[in-house]
Amino acid sequence: MLVALHLVFGQSHDCGIRSIGWFLELAKLDSFIAPSYGSQQKFASYVEHLIGQFGQQEDERLGQQMPKRNITLCEDETFHPQICLVAIEPVSNFLILEAYADQRDAVTWNTFVDDALKPFSVDVIQCVSDQAAALIAHAQSHLGVHHSPDAFHVQHDVSKATSLPLSRQEQKASDDCDVAIAAHQECLEKISDFDKTYPCTIRELEFEKSLNRKALELQKACQETRERFEVATDRKQRAREARCGIANDYHPFELETGKPMESGDVQNRLNEHFKTLHTITEDAKLSQGSRDRIAKAERVLPSMVATIAFFWCTIKLFIERLGCSEEVTRIWRDELVAGYYISRVAQREQKADESKRLKELSETILARARSPDRPFSQLPESVRVTLEQQAQQAADVFQRSSSCVEGRNGQLSLRHHGLRELTTSKLKALRTIHNYVIEREDGTTAAERFFGIKPRDLFGWLLEQLPMPSRPRKRRNRPGQI
Repeated sequence: MLVALHLVFGQSHDCGIRSIGWFLELAKLDSFIAPSYGSQQKFASYVEHLIGQFGQQEDERLGQQMPKRNITLCEDETFHPQICLVAIEPVSNFLILEAYADQRDAVTWNTFVDDALKPFSVDVIQCVSDQAAALIAHAQSHLGVHHSPDAFHVQHDVSKATSLPLSRQEQKASDDCDVAIAAHQECLEKISDFDKTYPCTIRELEFEKSLNRKALELQKACQETRERFEVATDRKQRAREARCGIANDYHPFELETGKPMESGDVQNRLNEHFKTLHTITEDAKLSQGSRDRIAKAERVLPSMVATIAFFWCTIKLFIERLGCSEEVTRIWRDELVAGYYISRVAQREQKADESKRLKELSETILARARSPDRPFSQLPESVRVTLEQQAQQAADVFQRSSSCVEGRNGQLSLRHHGLRELTTSKLKALRTIHNYVIEREDGTTAAERFFGIKPRDLFGWLLEQLPMPSRPRKRRNRPGQI
């Protein structure tokens, strides 16, 4: 029970030592286990040390047994305020690297990543990160692999350039329209009151004419402000569609039909979206800062197109290793890989309706590939299973986001905020818990997905390693007590 307390509450959720001692007292376990801060702090330190040791041992043991794999690395750094380098394999969500460093330059990244990869039988074929020069140099010059830009930063720059300025223009036009409508309505009410109150003399008729002229002017102003509001709303909507279009079209397969998209097709679509954004910034007369942000985002476009080209080059390597007929190869490439890829996009989609549509599209494409009258279904079962596995691996090659690292950085920041310090020992324990304890809905840990082998049970291993807890000291009776 004490080991479970420290693993679940102390290490996984940062419960304080005094809280654990308090629990032991409330549960009446303090008669068997010493609840004092000193005893529990010593036990907690040993648990933390052993958890880190377990992760290191399992990395080495399972790394020797795992089959050779090609992987992608998502990399980024966070600050506590010391620099913490983080690298994750995105498909399994296995935490490869999580360590403090004095610098975050390319040389430091090279050293730390090389050391972190030593236990594993893997080849890195791609790195995903932001446009930091050190990370790009680390990927291209040291690892010699393709660098895929994080699409989030492109959308973020476009959003900062257009969302708030266009929303302000829309709000200003809406306010002006409301003011014009109110003034016109007030003028009409004056005309109505004048007709009911005053007799029809020449002087009063001249005043009524002036009111009517003013009402016509205000009506014209209402129409102009309404048109300005509609134009501003249209610009904002077109900018939003262009921003979403960058994300929707940055895929190797079309999300509407599942049709393959070569790098040239993707480039043309992305160019159209940026052309729309440039037109909007010119028409809306946005600031130079907004134009600079869009230009910054557009500079990433060649890297995005290169990532699509890298994906299809990797697919060609898969096809060469398959050694299948031309018809089976086409089904594998255009239907199996496409179906599995769209299935992965559906899992990440936040909108329920769109996620459902993508799942149905994925199931339709896969069902068409597995149709009994197709050449693929006529292959031996063992061959079909292998081709399906290869298709899933191929679909995982395209990685355009380092969100898994961003999420991990957020978790580390919250823990640092609560504990005020993350020691090296604590960081190792957190990495082990992330890789070997936390499970997905299917019951698998990140380590099991990464190695393809089920790891040992951390809790059972701790029970074997840890000594029995300290007994409480003998309590002395107070004067007057029996």
